[in-house]
Amino acid sequence: MNYIRINGENFYNMVINASNKLEEQSEYVNSLNVFPVPDGDTGTNMSMTFKAAVKEIETLKGASLGEISKKLAKGALMGARGNSGVILSQILRGISKGLDNKVEADAKEFANALAEGAKSAYKAVMRPTEGTILTIIRAASEAAAESNAKDITGLMDQVCKHSKVMLDKTPEMLPALKKAKVVDSGGMGLLIILQGMYEALDKNLEVTIKDFKPASTGVSAANNLEEHDIKFGYCTEFIIVGDSSKANQFKADIEHFGDSMIVVGYEDVIKVHIHTNDPGAVLSKAVKLGELSKIKIDNMREEHKHLLVEKEYEASNEDSVAVEEEVEEKKKYAFISVAMGEGIKNIFKDLGVDHVIEGGQTMNPSTQDILECIEKLNAEHIFVFPNNKNIIMAANQAAEISEKHIVVIPTKTIPQGITAITMFNPEAEVEENIEELTSSVDFVKSASVTYAVRDTEMDGIEIKEGNILGLIESKIKNVGSDVYEVTAELLNQMVDKDSELITLFYGKECDEKQVEAFVSEVEKKYSDLDVQCYAGEQPLYYFLISVE
Repeated sequence: MNYIRINGENFYNMVINASNKLEEQSEYVNSLNVFPVPDGDTGTNMSMTFKAAVKEIETLKGASLGEISKKLAKGALMGARGNSGVILSQILRGISKGLDNKVEADAKEFANALAEGAKSAYKAVMRPTEGTILTIIRAASEAAAESNAKDITGLMDQVCKHSKVMLDKTPEMLPALKKAKVVDSGGMGLLIILQGMYEALDKNLEVTIKDFKPASTGVSAANNLEEHDIKFGYCTEFIIVGDSSKANQFKADIEHFGDSMIVVGYEDVIKVHIHTNDPGAVLSKAVKLGELSKIKIDNMREEHKHLLVEKEYEASNEDSVAVEEEVEEKKKYAFISVAMGEGIKNIFKDLGVDHVIEGGQTMNPSTQDILECIEKLNAEHIFVFPNNKNIIMAANQAAEISEKHIVVIPTKTIPQGITAITMFNPEAEVEENIEELTSSVDFVKSASVTYAVRDTEMDGIEIKEGNILGLIESKIKNVGSDVYEVTAELLNQMVDKDSELITLFYGKECDEKQVEAFVSEVEKKYSDLDVQCYAGEQPLYYFLISVE
């Protein structure tokens, strides 16, 4: 069907259909990741980001185009996961800017919105790389700008066709794609979104959000609580559409009603989460600030919903009343780290990290996951250690949204994160610590040992599914069939005359006795170096290694 103009309901159907299509094909998008390691999660990250966005608009079908696009962008911003998800959230943010305050839009106006989406995406990346999702949104905006179509259906048809042509060219732009014989995964994810939007118009679809299981926030929580341990029985969540500058005052007004409270103001909304025994009292105060939406109240005693980070701390405190009444004194510094594996999480906690978000490869926490942890901490300066290159952008996005002073140390590996936190000096000023922790990352050589999930060829190295892969700084350096032989070869390449310390973290799949025997051999070979070994218990990776 040819749409000369689209309204809010049309746009609603476009983005819901796009989200459903992306979810259906997320595993296919994952399979396009160039690296054959078991953490190709572009499709998952983009789908979860887009799902978070559409969940924000599911009750707004009759709203204006501008309102729907604005709420969609906010949902994506908070739900963004991984670099691809953050870039997608910025695309939607730009589109929202182009559609701001519009009840309807014609083809030219929608083309301008796509151009704003491309502009916003490129701004979000410090060093844009062509042959990626950025190239596809640019191609989409250029096709829209050059289109002579008078209707938006025809416009989107041309946008999809040109984006597909450009996607097919991405292997010529990035040698890694050409060698792997795939197109860019993020670009494919965006093309699926554009095609889903076009299909909704072309077929005049009335679309509903497909059910999906919300992902765990990944925040470490007490999972074995009994019903009587729950002091506040109703998990209460809602949004106030009103002046976000009143968020802090509202937080103070309701804090005596419960615990596990998160109140975040952003533009013209305040997002609220609290565990309370009196949801009505909380809502009565909230309605004085503006219109309420997305109200959700769960009886935690009935449904055994125990996802409370605070319970870990309360479990060690017998006097629960004293805990409830205690006002936490503001401290100078607090720390958040992202990690997978109980052993590694415990190491970070032992080093003084206040909150460890469970995540990393295959499970990138969202901007909101990080923001929720930030909001729980009462400190002047909060340091965040992403420990994964695919989480840094989401961490930076959370830092921009939060009103607190957040410092993101751009750690790309677990060893970098551990080294950085050990360099922290509580007596130093914040700027000194930022400089010291950031520079410490450069002195850590990081490596990992995992397995190949597909046949491919990388840098002239033939790789078969199931091969053991040794990576240094995320680049495949050797391939073999034995975990310990590959690990030994990695150490050969990493250790030099300046090396002083080798640290090994072994994963869930490793046999402890074999690890002990291997470490003994490493100690003999590198007798002049300190060798440390810990049970990291991380999934997917047999070893995480650092040499300093």
